[in-house]
Amino acid sequence: MRGVTTVLVGCSVAAVLVAGGCARVATAASASPMPTAPMSVAEPSSDPTPSTSPVPDAALVGRTIVIDPGHTGGWSKKWGYHKVPNGRGGTKACNSSGTATNRGYSEHAYNFAQAQALATALRAQGATVLLTRTDDRTASNKLCVNHRADLLNSTPADLMISLHADGDLGRGHRGFHVIVSTAMQGGAGVISESKRLATDVRNALQTKTAMPRSNYIGKGTAYSFRSDLGTLNFARHPAVMIELGNMRNATDAKLFTSAGFRTQAAEAITSAVVTFLS
Repeated sequence: MRGVTTVLVGCSVAAVLVAGGCARVATAASASPMPTAPMSVAEPSSDPTPSTSPVPDAALVGRTIVIDPGHTGGWSKKWGYHKVPNGRGGTKACNSSGTATNRGYSEHAYNFAQAQALATALRAQGATVLLTRTDDRTASNKLCVNHRADLLNSTPADLMISLHADGDLGRGHRGFHVIVSTAMQGGAGVISESKRLATDVRNALQTKTAMPRSNYIGKGTAYSFRSDLGTLNFARHPAVMIELGNMRNATDAKLFTSAGFRTQAAEAITSAVVTFLS
């Protein structure tokens, strides 16, 4: 593994924020543009073997972690709908603002709030954190999906966590799931490591938060294996996308609006990162 740094992308669409100051230039993009549609799932033959390490204090000193708050605020059709490479020879829309709860709480706002909570938790363990966007309002946060992994690939980061929330309209559909790309630029080794990271994240979220595993994605495993997400396809180091629940479900929506849940989720993901890197 490489050193741990938490990545913040913002300071102009391509700046890396390290411990609050703009340092070197890098770019990043966004995640899948149509989150309200049901996600396609390819089931693994068996669950990856989870890691089992404790979470000691300051366990991430010397490590760098990239956080990708999915989607973007300030979205416009002209910008969001233009086509960009998808990382597997095709194209897809640049990005979207994501989904929203039935009461109007936007996914892009939740993703950014959750990213801030996660950055705090990771820094408390000594990690350097880099974000792919540093705000949820200005043009500086507009990153297409084909650039979301730029910070991961251009800095000594150990891994990337892309934060999202689903928008499935199925009755009773709720719970989190973790996505791994089957078409990562890093190749088979990085895909394998990303599956291991996904298992650590899944186990931590299940045991440390009030959000259950998805009851509609992954047939109870909470895993989704896809090849259509540019955010993950361009990654050359371990990376996963977490759909932390379903915004269209009233029970999940209450959790998304809770600062307590965001703290729970941040601490759970941090625990998973420590386990993965131990």
